[in-house]
Amino acid sequence: MLVPVFTLKLNHRINPRMVTVGKYDGTHPCLTAATQAGKVFIHNPHIRSQRFATNRLLQGGLDCDTSLLNINQSVSCLTAGILDPRLGNDMLLVGTQTNLLAYDVHNNSDVFYKEVTDGANAIVLGQLGEIPSPLAIIGGNCTLQGFDLEGNDLFWTVTGDNVRSLALSDFDGDGKNELLAGSEDFDIRVFKEDEIMAEMSETETITALCHMHGSRFGYALANGTVGVYDRSTRYWRIKSKNHAMSIHAFDLNSDGVCELITGWSNGKIDARSDRTGEVIFKDNFTSSVAGIVEEDYRMDGQMQLICCSIEGDVRGYLPAGREMKGNLMDANAEQDLIRDLSQRKQNLLLELRNYEENSKVALSALGGEGDGQIGIIPANTQLQTGLSVNIDSTNQNPNVELNISTLNDTIIRAVLIFAEGIFDGESHVVHPSAHNLSGQIRIPIIPPKDVPVDLHIKAFVGYRNSIQFHVFELTRQLPRFSMYALRTPGTTSEPPSYATFTVSDRVQRVVMWMNQNFLVPEDIECLSMPLEVCFMSLRNGGQLSIKMNTNGEITIRTEDIDLAGEIIQSLASFLAIEDLQVEADFPAYFAELRQILVQVVDGYHSVHQKLTAEMADHSNLVRSLLVRAEDARLMGDMRSMKKGYMELYDLNRDLINGYKIRCNNHTQLLTCLRVVNLAIQRAGRLRVGKPKTQVISACRDAIKNNNVNALFKIIRAGSTSS
Repeated sequence: MLVPVFTLKLNHRINPRMVTVGKYDGTHPCLTAATQAGKVFIHNPHIRSQRFATNRLLQGGLDCDTSLLNINQSVSCLTAGILDPRLGNDMLLVGTQTNLLAYDVHNNSDVFYKEVTDGANAIVLGQLGEIPSPLAIIGGNCTLQGFDLEGNDLFWTVTGDNVRSLALSDFDGDGKNELLAGSEDFDIRVFKEDEIMAEMSETETITALCHMHGSRFGYALANGTVGVYDRSTRYWRIKSKNHAMSIHAFDLNSDGVCELITGWSNGKIDARSDRTGEVIFKDNFTSSVAGIVEEDYRMDGQMQLICCSIEGDVRGYLPAGREMKGNLMDANAEQDLIRDLSQRKQNLLLELRNYEENSKVALSALGGEGDGQIGIIPANTQLQTGLSVNIDSTNQNPNVELNISTLNDTIIRAVLIFAEGIFDGESHVVHPSAHNLSGQIRIPIIPPKDVPVDLHIKAFVGYRNSIQFHVFELTRQLPRFSMYALRTPGTTSEPPSYATFTVSDRVQRVVMWMNQNFLVPEDIECLSMPLEVCFMSLRNGGQLSIKMNTNGEITIRTEDIDLAGEIIQSLASFLAIEDLQVEADFPAYFAELRQILVQVVDGYHSVHQKLTAEMADHSNLVRSLLVRAEDARLMGDMRSMKKGYMELYDLNRDLINGYKIRCNNHTQLLTCLRVVNLAIQRAGRLRVGKPKTQVISACRDAIKNNNVNALFKIIRAGSTSS
């Protein structure tokens, strides 16, 4: 096994996921991490004579190698890297829920200090697309924002939910970086500058992303899952009962390919092959891992993998020598191989014993001693599956029904279904009671989101008296819009909200898309024009109508703006449409949004400004009362001193109450801003390609200019000029 080439014990606790390393003078690497009480420590063992003593950067006490940077707010993310290529030294970027600080550690000065309304939950620094200068990109309250070295806002777009992780990677192999963003709505989105080029749905919040090599990247989820994608295809994943605190790509076994290094909440560190997920190295801290980085920290020309725990323990590992042939656990390799072979032997012996037991039962039945139901099922036994919409369910909500049945007298003893994002967990088991055994099982399924899902089904089939059962494995895909039941047109009134656009494809292609993405009893056929198909939502009973006329104009009518966006994105993907302009109107949704924009947001801003002004006045009054009370004390006027401090006490109480009101006001304001950002995201989802990018940019400009009418005109028509 590898052993650390250096260890450090820092006198600071480290906040999870807030570790970086930077060469702030262009030469010497410094380990940097966020610690408690709004501080960032910078460990620099290379220049011991340097001393800092300013308001922001202070010497770290007993540890002469460590300096403390006062942020005076709770740090939410940080990173280091080159922000100005002309200088060649790294800058430190520190994000909070209200501000972003770019700091020149070497010169002990602020590069820029920007207010970020939507907060900074994650940060990454580097080149994005064709934007010439490096960007400090932060992810916050449904937004992504990028700043250059002067603090100019060169990149801005919206995403579906609060951003929790970011990474830069050449996703499409064009030599330019795309932005990977993981959010709380369980999606990984890939942005080619401000345009979404791919989306991958996962089962939990994406807490970490890292570029591996080429178009391959690693990810970690809040439920303990880590894995690797190559573009939109997932290579492998594993799930642990512990949480992945940090992931990093590093070639630890010197085979020329980076492994996925994971630091866990129980203190374990492991390195997994990027191809198989097999563990090739592991070690343990006594406390949770806080972060993993890489750097030539000893300055001897060799990169080290640097792992930090939340208690301030640091270990540096060198890559293995090539003589180890990629196996870092060779001391136990033979034992592991023997253990694996022994396990396989036991499994084969157990399988052989099962066959022998079934043969005995079969011979007994053939001799007339049994009840005619032998252990071995007929060779022609088949398992059939069917998906249908179940509206007339009396004991439960309307659902999609999975019907599993056999074609002979065998029974289904149990069914296991593995699927992502449908069940409470990743699997569902149906185990009928003994008196309800039959050759058919109906399983209700209620997908919470409109995404296609693969159902991996394992069914145990045998006879009632069977001891061993045969396992049938099959996969069935649940269509994207399976929670919508086909309705006869004209039976209900059409929703007033709509989205309309024109396509050049034949109507048969649109019908083919419907048959693939909706659960319909029989394939829809286009017998006459115009085409009109109606559905009802099983979730809330909402109506959905899709019409297409002879000119190729498609109209989608629904009160759900999210559903309209999903349908447009799905149809555009199926028809390979790169740019699609859409006109839309959602009166009920727009009325709610207008109320938030005009009444709530403006009201919160005015209250915020009023409270801030009052707190400033009170601060001046505090200073005056304190001076008067101290003067009275020095002159021996105890009555005036007591009166002054009583007034000061009352004023302090009023300040605390005002601060609480201000905090509540700020929280409500952030909630409203989230609604506004989601509205821009929804407006973008109604379009495809360049029109989508133009709508998002125009919506942001309208909000900046406080032009509410222009905002709604843009969302409806796609531009202000229409």
